[in-house]
Amino acid sequence: MAMDLVLDESKRVAKRRLIEENRERRKKEEMVKTLQNRPEPTGDEWELIQSVTEAHRHTNAQGAHWKQKRKFLPDKIGQSPVAPTSDGDKVDLEAFSEFTKIITPAITRVVDFAKKLPMFSELPCEDQIILLKGCCMEIMSLRAAMRYDPESETLTLSGEMAVKREQLKNGGLGVVSDAIFDLGKSLAQFNLDDAEVALLQAVLLMSSGEVAIGQHYINYRKHNIPHFWPKLLMKVTDLRMIGACHASRFLHMKVECPNELFPPLFLEVFEDQEV
Repeated sequence: MAMDLVLDESKRVAKRRLIEENRERRKKEEMVKTLQNRPEPTGDEWELIQSVTEAHRHTNAQGAHWKQKRKFLPDKIGQSPVAPTSDGDKVDLEAFSEFTKIITPAITRVVDFAKKLPMFSELPCEDQIILLKGCCMEIMSLRAAMRYDPESETLTLSGEMAVKREQLKNGGLGVVSDAIFDLGKSLAQFNLDDAEVALLQAVLLMSSGEVAIGQHYINYRKHNIPHFWPKLLMKVTDLRMIGACHASRFLHMKVECPNELFPPLFLEVFEDQEV
């Protein structure tokens, strides 16, 4: 007969309690061991993290004060699309014109961010141009997504212009607008600090060079979300898709919108991209 059946009730309870205590003890020991095996940044990595973070802060318009500085795009703009495009979406030329006013400084800030990174500035000029063209929209989208406000249901573009989903969509971005808004909602749960946003931008720019450092910094931050850094890196895939979709949308905008509305830097960065 099994031992558990011959023990009286008090002994059975005590045995179960002991089993549970041993199980919890093993869990804690495994957790401590796991944490001990998660390397945090080295001295050199801390210097690089600080450099990347400062580059982001110096080129991130309005910084932490964006809610106080933003101005809402009037509801009358971008709510009544007037020019149908070949793929069925519509472009509100007034909204498109408003967005093009802020695109040049937004692109310039991305370029300035990249140039402040030691690992980027050491590259040949031709390689720098290729990398910037490949990730400019992605970094701008990340910065906009980080300024999603659930109360007003807006994104703040370039740190100054708060827009609603339909305004951004009708202003030329089409389905790309949905992707950026959805990204903003998703990123809100991560509660990212400046260093994490900066490192994510560095990953977008340099492809994979900062992944290990990012993991070490996440280990230092000790988020409550399991597998935090891998989940955050999945957002890189979302941002890559946004960049690819924007390249396609750019062709539609070129057809539907007057050429004089396109700022020269906007054309320089986004023309001749592969779709």
